[in-house]
Amino acid sequence: MRVRSMVAAAVVAGVAATGAGTATLAGAAPADPAPAATTLAVGDFDFTRPQVVATGLTVPWGMDFLPDGSALTALRNSGQVVRVRPGQAPAQVAQISGVTATGEGGLLGLAVSPGYAQDGYVYVYLSTATDNRIVRFRLTAPQNQEPVLTGLARSTIHNGGRIAFGPDGMLYAGVGDAGQTANAQNPQSRNGKILRMRPDGSVPSDNPTAGSLVYSLGHRNVQGLTWDAQGRLYAAEFGQNTWDEVNLIVAGGNYGWPTVEGRANDPRFRDPLLVWTTAEASPSGAAVAGNRLFVAALRGTRLWNVPLTGTGGVGTPTAELTGAYGRLRTVEYGPDGWLWVTTSNRDGRGTPAATDDRILRFPPRDTTPPPTTTPPPTTVPPTTPPPTTAPPTTGPPSTPPPVSCRVIWQPNQWTGGFTAEVSITNLGFSVTSWTLTWTFGADQRVTNAWNAQVTQSGATVTARNAAWNGNLPQSSTVSFGLQGTFGASNPRPAAFQFNGGVCLVQ
Repeated sequence: MRVRSMVAAAVVAGVAATGAGTATLAGAAPADPAPAATTLAVGDFDFTRPQVVATGLTVPWGMDFLPDGSALTALRNSGQVVRVRPGQAPAQVAQISGVTATGEGGLLGLAVSPGYAQDGYVYVYLSTATDNRIVRFRLTAPQNQEPVLTGLARSTIHNGGRIAFGPDGMLYAGVGDAGQTANAQNPQSRNGKILRMRPDGSVPSDNPTAGSLVYSLGHRNVQGLTWDAQGRLYAAEFGQNTWDEVNLIVAGGNYGWPTVEGRANDPRFRDPLLVWTTAEASPSGAAVAGNRLFVAALRGTRLWNVPLTGTGGVGTPTAELTGAYGRLRTVEYGPDGWLWVTTSNRDGRGTPAATDDRILRFPPRDTTPPPTTTPPPTTVPPTTPPPTTAPPTTGPPSTPPPVSCRVIWQPNQWTGGFTAEVSITNLGFSVTSWTLTWTFGADQRVTNAWNAQVTQSGATVTARNAAWNGNLPQSSTVSFGLQGTFGASNPRPAAFQFNGGVCLVQ
């Protein structure tokens, strides 16, 4: 999942919206004040300026991005994984074996390993003739498909299928009840659940129940998983006849199905943040960009735009793209800063246009005007020349954890130039000094930086702490900024490492 919460100062040209619909909100807590109307934030997209990235696909389902900014998309019916780049035809990169595409089953979710630069893994969720399962493979040898998790009950309906890596480096999976409603309340069943696992499929030691992959239960058919910048997990879920849901997921939470559809005000269950009628939604994919949650609606043929309050609540949703492209399956916030959306009109329930199914992307509103950058505060001590050797780290082990930090790269660009705010959250041991390295994927050059000592050699960039911000306890965050130039493109950097350990990028 790609999460950014940078706010760029600029003037709003207008907001494209078709109406608020009849979504109802959870009333447990008042909403935070909405952002000022004169502020352009990450999450403000221009839905009047679509770019068609790909056409002629059949049910593109899961999607995630490689370090070079290209997208991988799983095609449900054919079992193909295709690589998609703007301006180029989709190219097949893998054929997943054993896919049985009956009913709602087939090749469903797709997730790129957060450590892809080191391990090269791509993960997919698929339906076989006997089960639903997760396998992983490398693009260098796609025929070698390694099972990660098998034996999930499958059906023609309610297979779930969305997978995504969380900010903790764990793999999460939305698994449907497979049409057997009792599965959802049975803690011994993995169906009707959100599962949490290590990348190899094993059970994390801090899961709610020892030895169990079950992270939350009481779900009918979760198909949307996404996290905000604070690491909170949101899930979009299909209801039965009355209410579709968006839930804030907590470890061990019970979300009520089949006892409850929608809200129950029952202390045994957690009520959803908001509900829609099934005609307005049938929600599938979900993505957070800045302080906005976007939910792709199938039957509702729209994209729901939901304000996030910053405290785990939601504001009043707005419907975007209503009826413009038919059924919408997946939405992802790309590393290019655009919002990517897939249609699902060839899934047997839609009315396909001649060019369906399509992948579209929508630009952020803040790409056209040049930015107003904020220089470093005058009270901040000036940066000093970088040391000739990387500062030492502190902490008990000499080997960093598998995922040592979470990086949020928050860009703002104009023709030939860009700024970026970089936030680092330390997921490992406390340190008294830090070094962040990354690799640019194009001809970007850093020209200025503040609150860190930044140097560049070829495509490799090294940022070291300034004298006043080297102390970074576990779970703490530090930020710095930089300015640079680019030529033909400005993809998000790849291969972030924090004191030598792998970073999860949002």
